[in-house]
Order: sequence, then C-alpha cells, then structure tokens
Amino acid sequence: MLQSKHNLRIKYVRRLAHRKFREQEGKFIIEGVRFLEEAVQVDWPLELILHSGSAAQQPRAGHLLDLLAQRGVPMLAVEDALFHELADTESPQGVMAVARVPVGMDMDPQVWTDRGWDLLLLVDGIRDPGNLGTIIRSADAAGAGGVLVMHGSVDPYNAKTLRSTMGSIFHVPILPVLKPEVLLSQLPAAGWRLVVGEPAAVKLIHQCDLTGRVVLAVGSEADGVSDAVHRAAGERVSIPMPGRAESLNAGVAAGIMLYEAVRQRTR
Repeated sequence: MLQSKHNLRIKYVRRLAHRKFREQEGKFIIEGVRFLEEAVQVDWPLELILHSGSAAQQPRAGHLLDLLAQRGVPMLAVEDALFHELADTESPQGVMAVARVPVGMDMDPQVWTDRGWDLLLLVDGIRDPGNLGTIIRSADAAGAGGVLVMHGSVDPYNAKTLRSTMGSIFHVPILPVLKPEVLLSQLPAAGWRLVVGEPAAVKLIHQCDLTGRVVLAVGSEADGVSDAVHRAAGERVSIPMPGRAESLNAGVAAGIMLYEAVRQRTR
C-alpha cells in the first residue's frame, strides 16, 4: 500500500487540482462513492482509481472497487493518511478517480439541430463554482442538450463545481466556447434564437416564446453577459420580481429560465 507523497502518480494527481494542468492534460478528478457510481453507470472513461485501505473494507465502496477492477481500470491503494491529503472533501470516502474530459465536442449549431437538440444554456462570466454546478444540474433536469461555457467562466471541472452538479456533469455535454463571435454568428443561420436574461429588459420571460430551438444565456449577477452576447441577442428578457430583492444569483435565474422553457413545451 502506497505511503509516499513523492510517488509520480501521486504527484500527477496533485497537479490535477490546478485548472491549467487539467486543461493541458484533458483530465480531472472525481471523488466519492456516489460520484464514481454515476461515472460507471454511463461508462465514463476512467484512467486511474485511487482508494484508501479502509475504503476497500466498506461494503458499498468495496463493491464499486471490485467492479472497476473487473473492467480493467488501473487501481492504486494508498494509506488513509495520504488519501486524506489528496482529497478535496472534508470527510473523504476513500475513493477517487482520474477521469478524461470529453474531446471533439462539435460546436456547429447545425449539428446540434441534426442531433435533435432544441434547448441549450449558455453561461457567460459565471465565476462561482457552486453557481455553475447548480446551473449544469438544472440544465440536466430540464433536458437541455448541453451547456455552452464562455471564456471567463469558472472551470466546469473544478472540484466544487463537480460536487455541485451532483453527477449531472456525466449527463449533459459541456461545450467550451473558444470562438464566441463565430458561434454567435452561426446561431441564426441554423435556426437558433439567443434569448438573453437581463434584469433591465422590459419583456418578461413568460412573454417570450421558448418553444423553438433556443439558447438561453445567463451572465454573472454583477456584470451580466458580455458585450458580444448582448449584441447577438435575439431577445432580452427579465424575470418578474415583485419583491424588494434587486437581483437573483445566476444559478436561480438560470433555473427559472429553463423551467419556463419546460413549462411552455409541456403545456
């Protein structure tokens, strides 16, 4: 059982705590029994399993480790103390994995149409990992085809973001927008409308037709969406707030917008 923090694989796992290295390697860390179970259910590509000695003795974790071993995923047993050093959670369950980030995600709106997608969510400048994780989870629950993530947003594969998705990271495609101007110009030609949430907008969300091919865009609570997204908007809408609060956080706003689209499509 591994004890040394100087082991090369342990050093590699530690480096994956940093966004730059995750993006360079195209990998991220998932931690916890339930999270790994979700990954196994969808056959997510896993490159390495790390587990503590005590985790292997627990019925649920032990069964999971046996299943992963049968699938041929490389395993590395480490001392409990070392695992606690590696873990991002306060009360680690003794299992984590190095997982691969999906590659080759098509950013052509016409391809999305061909796949049968008709609802997407675009996040622009969302910097709080908890908010982004909540947004991904809401998009999954609402049946969105994917989540478009603009440059300047928090990393979807940040440990806190991942936990906040509650496993939805494995269900809904995450689409990084590397060329926003190109993408935004392609949307109308492919029959997609960009509907931007904007607190000052006169039109209310329920007054907007959300039954076609729609990209819903949410920005940060402080700054809103970027100028490029604002200019490309087909419609700008606000959420009615008869109370005294000045704004909603991005996670709540995104959920309301998504479920207005769901309501209109199921009535």
